[in-house]
Amino acid sequence: MKKLIWLLLLSISSFKVSAQNKPKMYYTDTSSTGIMIAKDPVVVKFKGQYLMYYSKQVFQKSDDGMLGWNIGIAQSPDLYHWRKVAEINSQASYEQHGLCAPGAIVKDGKVHLFYQTYGNGPKDALCHAWSADGVNFIRDVSNPIFSPKGDWTNGRAIDAEVYFYKNRYFLYFATRDKAGEIQKQGVATAPANTDFKRQDWKQATDDAILAPALNWEGQCIEGASIIKRNNKLYMFYAGSYNNMPQQIGVAESKDGIHWKRLSDKPFLKNGLPGTWNSSESGHPGIFEDEDGQTYLFYQGNNDQGKTWYLSNVKIGWNKKGPYIISNP
Repeated sequence: MKKLIWLLLLSISSFKVSAQNKPKMYYTDTSSTGIMIAKDPVVVKFKGQYLMYYSKQVFQKSDDGMLGWNIGIAQSPDLYHWRKVAEINSQASYEQHGLCAPGAIVKDGKVHLFYQTYGNGPKDALCHAWSADGVNFIRDVSNPIFSPKGDWTNGRAIDAEVYFYKNRYFLYFATRDKAGEIQKQGVATAPANTDFKRQDWKQATDDAILAPALNWEGQCIEGASIIKRNNKLYMFYAGSYNNMPQQIGVAESKDGIHWKRLSDKPFLKNGLPGTWNSSESGHPGIFEDEDGQTYLFYQGNNDQGKTWYLSNVKIGWNKKGPYIISNP
């Protein structure tokens, strides 16, 4: 009997997603390693086309045991069917171990990309680059542009998200406590006329703006993605570390600094056993189209992180906040 149960569990864990079970968007990248891995999506509309920036794996393991990452770029006519068009490789010395987890905004006819260095532990920091075509990027000469300071943090900054609100730019990031165990959200600000260089960013508070407190959030809140609705900001965030499972929650704020959760339960949960995202639904990227419709992009897998896919769900809004219109 025990052997039968074990075989059943094994068959569930190794479930292959059939055509009937695939969500409408089901994107991954095999270009560097042959392994299906795409993570950390962010989407913009630029010069009439949808562009998605995401983390992709360059190699599985180096001599020093590190995994290698860079940033992929995909294009879509409809937000569901994506075609890879380019990638951003390590170029500067501070990126020598990798770069990933992009955030992006469109400003003054350019795409501004905010991303993290990789593989430096507490020394990982946020960087900035810009592009006139959305594909070829020029690095900011002041890179890295930000890392946090104070007794509340170990100095690490990852998962950049930039949003303009109340005449200034907010730079949201994830960091860890001094022990490097608890991941939490912080924020810095810059004036409206900023060119996003290092000297413009000022840490807005000497403490986390959102830290894990609920059971489902485990020891991690990361991947903040921001949108304005109902005259306030909403933060979609990832709770718990990858595959534990990571799920998506929502918080709201009137000033961009003080945040309150909308619920003590996840907004978007991981899937049921056997589904494509049974191991997690994580790292959100909220996108508002030109017609005001919104889509929540996120990553998922069903094999504890051996592969990673990207998908989205359409989001509706009412006075209470966001709700899911379509859920695969």
